[in-house]
Amino acid sequence: MSRAIIIGCGGVAQVAVHKCCQHSEIFTDLCIASRTKAKCDKIAKELAPKTKTKITTAQVDAGNVGELVKLFKEFKPDIVLHLGMPYHNLTIMDACVECGVHYLDTAGYEPENTDDPTWRAIYEKRCREKHFMAFFDYSWQWAYQDKFAKIGKTALLGCGFDPGVTQVYAAYAKKHEFDKIEYLDILDCNGGDHGYPFATNFNPEINLREVSSPASYWEGGSFHTIPAMSVHKKYNFEGAGERDIYMLHHEEVESIVNYLTDLKRVRFFMTFGQSYIDHMNCLEDVGMLSTHPVEFQGHKIVPVQFLKSLLPDPASLGPRTKGKTNIGCIFRGTKDGKPKDFYIYNVCDHQECYKEVGSQAVPYTAGVPAVCGAMMLLTGKWDKAGAYTCEEFDPDPFLEELGPLGLPSKTTTHPVLVEE
Repeated sequence: MSRAIIIGCGGVAQVAVHKCCQHSEIFTDLCIASRTKAKCDKIAKELAPKTKTKITTAQVDAGNVGELVKLFKEFKPDIVLHLGMPYHNLTIMDACVECGVHYLDTAGYEPENTDDPTWRAIYEKRCREKHFMAFFDYSWQWAYQDKFAKIGKTALLGCGFDPGVTQVYAAYAKKHEFDKIEYLDILDCNGGDHGYPFATNFNPEINLREVSSPASYWEGGSFHTIPAMSVHKKYNFEGAGERDIYMLHHEEVESIVNYLTDLKRVRFFMTFGQSYIDHMNCLEDVGMLSTHPVEFQGHKIVPVQFLKSLLPDPASLGPRTKGKTNIGCIFRGTKDGKPKDFYIYNVCDHQECYKEVGSQAVPYTAGVPAVCGAMMLLTGKWDKAGAYTCEEFDPDPFLEELGPLGLPSKTTTHPVLVEE
């Protein structure tokens, strides 16, 4: 029925490849493309005997528009799922526009070189105007709205779990549960234990940048920036127990506040153990989280990229990780003139994910929604040309498909609220 290219071959991409191959009635032809073709070849060899999907592989530099266009014209995909580094979002979008192809990713664009003067000037202007300081934001990709509308294709931005499913949850709550939504807390809990003193559950370079950046929340019509990890609370999660949660800046907040127009406040929280925080603070204190190149023995190296090479590969954590994740949204507002609370969330088991696709739950909860989003576009259930985030589509067909794909949702109208 459809031809798809998956760019990237890390943990999230490998989950997506497995899921596409489980649905060969939709994904009839699949090309796995990465800078390191041997990684693509390995997963293709593993899955080829188990699926009707025809799998091919390719080597490509995702930062090179010319190479991408050449690959796209040769393979002729209906959709490109970019599941690699968000540094390359814009080059892949450019290639999709040139070739007339749907585009999907799981994280907002941020530059690899944060010292680039052109980007830096725009970033500093945005910090002054919008009052949040994260390197990633949607403005760069929303700028492609007219380009994708002109070619009649969709760029689906941030279709993982958070961002992604959390925005679908917002659309669902607005459509089915509330007349007015005034407060939203997004909670991301990883209750898994991999046994290492220190490791990240997705790409270390992106993870450590995100966590060490100043946090923010949205209230009273604007963002408010606070020091990283400075707001700490506790919350008891189904499947994971009581955990320490810390406020972060996260990209879906930027889009949700444009969609839920009655909001008074939005906060995003993620769980971290004390060991993780101690290691991260130490690494930051000695400069190992820096993105600025330094001279070492006659070579320029980027400290955080060097650190990435020393840490365990997130894709290798599957067999070691035990426990569960719990990700969801607590909404507060009114229905029929009465106050209402509503919590919608997913609980995912690390070991069950590993048994199914050979990965732990963190890449699983990002890779499965990406495939679900691709299915929405390829089947025409989501059909709107332009560049959009997930809350701008009908949530019902997505959530109807997401459960059978492996991420069913749970709901309650009597949640325990996060303390003020």
